[in-house]
Amino acid sequence: MAQQVVGRFAPTPSGQLHLGNLFCSLIAWLAAKSQGGKILLRSEDLDVERSRPEYALQAQRDLEALGLFWDEGGDRSGPHAPYDQSRRFPFYRTQLERLESQRLVYPCFCSRAQLHAASAPHASDGETIYAGTCRGLSPQEAAERSKTRAPALRLQVPEETIAFTDLHYGPQQQYLPTGCGDFILRRSDGVYAYQLAVVADDGAMGVTQVVRGRDLLPSTHRQILLYRLLGWPVPEFGHTPLLLAPGGRRLSKRDGDQCLSGLLEKGLTPRDVVGRLAFLAGLVEEPAPATPEELLPRFSWDKLPQEDVVVPAGLFPGIG
Repeated sequence: MAQQVVGRFAPTPSGQLHLGNLFCSLIAWLAAKSQGGKILLRSEDLDVERSRPEYALQAQRDLEALGLFWDEGGDRSGPHAPYDQSRRFPFYRTQLERLESQRLVYPCFCSRAQLHAASAPHASDGETIYAGTCRGLSPQEAAERSKTRAPALRLQVPEETIAFTDLHYGPQQQYLPTGCGDFILRRSDGVYAYQLAVVADDGAMGVTQVVRGRDLLPSTHRQILLYRLLGWPVPEFGHTPLLLAPGGRRLSKRDGDQCLSGLLEKGLTPRDVVGRLAFLAGLVEEPAPATPEELLPRFSWDKLPQEDVVVPAGLFPGIG
């Protein structure tokens, strides 16, 4: 018997969901539900200073308004609670300890200025590839430096190429030392890094399908490494094109007129929004009103554009 597909919504509550977030959520819902799967909702509020509970609640209301209902998490709770990352730090500590027991973690005392000053190459996602400055510190040297500066913790990546086949963009591969380098697992302020938290949560919650924007595709290889090191099954990954404003600018949570409440105030209905997002995804030929359920027979990864999608002027009020 085939394993049930488990997808997920994982918004960061640092602002209201914008059209790009809603677009990706629609694709994630269709990808899972078209295979008879389920969806869980998790709040990725690792950065407690930027996250707000009212945004987490608004995200739930927006998803419900569009008919993107989930089966577990959020205000529905479930067997893997808590579903807020800010409440899962003790669990992340256990996962970090598993990596430490494999002698794969080391302290890094480099400041942000030192990292930017280093003449290191950049990964495809724009991050500076760490030069390994602190990798060879002895325990005595690390202890001495810890007296004046709290370290971040990094994972020492192996000399290995990670390959996978994306549901939309096909075969991908990355040689870890030059593709991402040793990456942070916990920041110097004690906050666990996205890479560790998302892998630990998806593994523990039984997520089998991760659908997200293509800007996160370069993170996938290091996450697959973490799945393997932590002993979690590796899910399948599908990345979606990004939505761009008519001038080619990426959409942002700072743009309030691109959130659902702003669109509804301008006269659109939830069915209007879903239908127009489906049009941008290539699932329908005209931007006619629709519900997610009506789109299920039309969903196929092959229909999605390969390139990022510029939202036509006038398709959504106030955009363009």
